[in-house]
This record gives sequence, C-alpha cells and structure tokens, in this order.
Amino acid sequence: MTTVLITGASAGLGAAFARGFAAKGCDLVLVARDADRLHAVARELGRVFGTKCEVLPADLLDDAGCAAVAARLADPARPVDILVNNAGFGLAAPFPYSPVEDEERMLDLLVKVPLRLTHAVLPGLRERRRGAVLNVSSVAGLLPTGTYGAAKAWVTAFSESLRVDMEPYGVRVLAVVPGFTRTEFQSRAGMDVSSLREAVWLEPETVVAKALRDLALRRPVSIAGRRYRAYALAARHLPRGFVAERMARTRRPPAGRQPAGGGR
Repeated sequence: MTTVLITGASAGLGAAFARGFAAKGCDLVLVARDADRLHAVARELGRVFGTKCEVLPADLLDDAGCAAVAARLADPARPVDILVNNAGFGLAAPFPYSPVEDEERMLDLLVKVPLRLTHAVLPGLRERRRGAVLNVSSVAGLLPTGTYGAAKAWVTAFSESLRVDMEPYGVRVLAVVPGFTRTEFQSRAGMDVSSLREAVWLEPETVVAKALRDLALRRPVSIAGRRYRAYALAARHLPRGFVAERMARTRRPPAGRQPAGGGR
C-alpha cells in the first residue's frame, strides 16, 4: 500500500491532492496547522474512499513542527512513499513594501521547508528504490514576479535537478506548476483578483489530475491548461528586460504606500 504525505492538506490544492491519491487507493498522512480542518478532510476521505488517513497537525514555520514532520518522513517503521510539498502562502505587496519578517517567513515556507522535508524522505526512497516527490511550484516562477516568483523558480529548478540525481534509484521528482487556481490562496494573501477573467482560472482537481498523469509518465514538470503551457513556452523566448518591466507594472503599491522601513 502506497503512503502519501501531503503538506497544506486542509484546503485548496493540498486537499485536492489528498482526494486524488485517495481515489487511487493510497493511505495518507495529512499535514497542516488547523487540526479541526484536517480531521474534517480525513473523515470525508474515509467516507468517500475508505481511505486510511493519519492526521499530523504541525506549523511548518515552527522548528518543532517541521522537525516532527521530518521525523515522520524518515521513520523506517512507517515508510512514506510519496511526499507532496504543497504548503505555502503569498504576500499582497511587492518586496519593497512588505515587512522583511513576512518576506523571510514566506521564503522559509516556500524554500527551506520543502528542502528539509525532501532531505528527510529521500534516504528511505533511495533505499527502497521507488517513490516520488512532488513539489508545488507556480507559473509565477517562470517570469520576474517578485520574491514569491523567485522562490517558486527555486522550487522548479530544485525539482528538475533532484530528478536527475534520483533517477538512478527509481525515484520520481515532479515540479507541479499551476497558474491561477480556485483556492483560498489569494484571499488569505489579501490579493485583489477581481479584474482577472474567468478564462484564467483553473480548478484544483484539474491541476491534480494533470500532475498525477505527468507523474505516471515520469515527466519533469506539470503545467495544467493550454493557456499556461503557452505562457511557459513564451516565457522561454521573451526578452527578460522587457518582461521584467511589464511584470513590475502589475506590482505597483497602493497610492501613498511607502517602502517598508519608512523609505521616501
């Protein structure tokens, strides 16, 4: 029986990944801060799919919480076969206008945490010569889109490099690169997305279904939606300076907002 550990599993893409793997008959370890929501997801998966769910409440930005999840991943008595690094958040304001403490917390959750958890699970996967790591990145990482995009660019590059290192051991690594997806992500970050057209939005189930197909096909990167695959293709060929200036226009601060630290 395959066991899958998913971070950020209480809602959004994490919950969609839980449903997708549950439908395939996998056992699950669900990780998030909100224990009540995790238990609700576990009950629903058990009712619909008969899935065995282990609930592991943890704040991954807390050293003890991250260490607990890393220990679970490294436990040889209860092997985890697939890790889904999904937990994350974004910030509404561009880097110069955000408190540096918020920027550091975001960088820790998007970069440091998946690095640490992946490092914990790999020895077991390598020894058993099977398994997979799925790292949820973003199309924001394909172009200059602020510090969130920079962190997601790292996630994609890390995944592609790790895939080469793990291929001799039969361990698959996939970067999942979604576009705008209907989750709580934008509202939690305080982002105004009211101007976005309906056509740009993806459903979480669409992203997950594409990721699971690409994982089975041993592809390095998974991008759901023709619009976003075209976006990725264009990103490889557009002049970087031109793109950086255009993207910067979408990150203007609210009128009168001063850079963090009181800059004038």
